Amino acid sequence: MDNIRHTRPLAEGFWTVSDGGLSLLGHRCASCGEVFFPRRKHSHCPHCFRQTLEEINLGPEGCIVSFSIVMIAPAGEFYRGPVPYAYGCVDFPVGVRIKGLMARDDLDTLDVGITVTLTVETLYVSDEGMHVETFVFKPQKNAERKSDEAAKPHA
Repeated sequence: MDNIRHTRPLAEGFWTVSDGGLSLLGHRCASCGEVFFPRRKHSHCPHCFRQTLEEINLGPEGCIVSFSIVMIAPAGEFYRGPVPYAYGCVDFPVGVRIKGLMARDDLDTLDVGITVTLTVETLYVSDEGMHVETFVFKPQKNAERKSDEAAKPHA
């Protein structure tokens, strides 16, 4: 029997693993400093229209600024993951806000202002037995809420 777990990402190019660990991938405009996630498909910045985008690692940690716990699967069968699940916005220190899933095993510990760490989890198993993975945000152990000032959105 094949004991190898076959996996694929839900979408290619969202994260990377290096000696520094897991990190989301984005773009930063070298001209105006705007940061984007996911990486742009085109080489120009939509803010200043220059072709000066550079690939950057966004890092593994951020701060929850909002979230919602979803109790019923969305209509349309596009979401094949488990229910309930949490979806929210996380601010990263590089100046970008990222929407994504929160780790399923920690729904009770979610709170605005706590620090979360990037991880990768199986979202669902396809009909062919492929584990489809996506990035999720997991609250750090013993995460404490940051001050209200720290939880405010980036300017």
